[in-house]
Amino acid sequence: MQKKRIESKLLGESYVELTHDSGLKILVMEKPDYTGAFAMFGANYGSVDTCFRLQGAKEFTKVPEGIAHYLEHKLFESEDLDAFERFAKTGASANAFTSFDRTCYLFQCSDRFEENLEILLDFVKSPYFTAQTVQKEQGIIGQEIRMYQDAPDWQVLFNLLRALYHNNPVRIDIAGTIESIAQITAELLYDCYHTFYNHSNMVLAVAGGVTVEQVLRVADKVLKKEAPVQFEQIIPGEPKEVRQKLIEETLSVDLPKFALGFKQSHSTPVRTAKECVMFDIALDIIAGKVTPLYHELLSEGLINTSFSGEYFTGRGFAVPMFTGESADAFKVKEAILSKIKSLKENGVTDEEFDISRKRLYGLEIRAFNEVDDLANDLVECSFKNETLFDRIECYRTLTKQEVEAAIKDGFDEENCSLSLIR
Repeated sequence: MQKKRIESKLLGESYVELTHDSGLKILVMEKPDYTGAFAMFGANYGSVDTCFRLQGAKEFTKVPEGIAHYLEHKLFESEDLDAFERFAKTGASANAFTSFDRTCYLFQCSDRFEENLEILLDFVKSPYFTAQTVQKEQGIIGQEIRMYQDAPDWQVLFNLLRALYHNNPVRIDIAGTIESIAQITAELLYDCYHTFYNHSNMVLAVAGGVTVEQVLRVADKVLKKEAPVQFEQIIPGEPKEVRQKLIEETLSVDLPKFALGFKQSHSTPVRTAKECVMFDIALDIIAGKVTPLYHELLSEGLINTSFSGEYFTGRGFAVPMFTGESADAFKVKEAILSKIKSLKENGVTDEEFDISRKRLYGLEIRAFNEVDDLANDLVECSFKNETLFDRIECYRTLTKQEVEAAIKDGFDEENCSLSLIR
């Protein structure tokens, strides 16, 4: 068993990374002062992974959109009690989610940690699909898809992605469509499970009042050794230009919602910690909550406190974006583009850079007090082959010139789209 401790002397924090005899990577951040624990078991597999080829296969396998999310739902079932019923008996709070590039199963508990961890590892590694149960789930997920089609916050985001991208599967709803999920079979679910739910493509992260020894006791009991599965994934190529500059939809909302995003070229499939920090600071300098622009828009009634900036990124996509509510999103867009133009022409002041860097650095450090954030970040960092402390170091070492370059290269007025929910 390979084992090492990764630490930050600056923060006085550390965690253990080990490769279990089963082939699974396990990350444990011990927090002796905490009474509870949070565990997350993740697969490096999400909604964008609709085309893959196993090593040795001649052809790529194309699977229906939404199958990763469908698989997440089905894993909670078994021939006996489903996983939620098992967790209910221990008092743990359990859940799961599928994103564009991850599927994660999790629980939080205040006691009986080892019993809960055993349930988590057992049900994720014990798939049970039949034609009858798969067909039954189509109606349930179909209702979920229709529900999200009426959810303004969800639709304003996905409409933006559909406006930005021509081919990238990030433009498809994570749950798929009514038509695509109708094509899902038990056989396809098993194919995807055995490809992506191999220990070599998964990670277990635990944070809180537990020890490495506790985690290993359960892992030794439940996990069996698995030979690594090698496969190739394809993300379709994208033209530089956006698909459309404006996309609108009418839904029931108190105030119109908007999302303004900038399409980026993709030289690498995954954004590094440095790139993410660089764009987080750039977004904060442009229209963060302490900037003059934010307060001008707020005082003029063009935005409210729901306004925010985000570097929305994952495997094969990256979009710096601003979202919020506004009676006149076009004026908000004009003001943001004007600020970006000014920063490109005049540069970022030392004061602007220092304020944003220090503010975000403080928020980053504060997150180390939340065990759920820690477990989630450990999983994300593992899949990107980074450590939990890389972002902290980037905030310390990043230069103003690098942020200026990000603003010049990453915020192209000709390649931005506006999504509106009226």
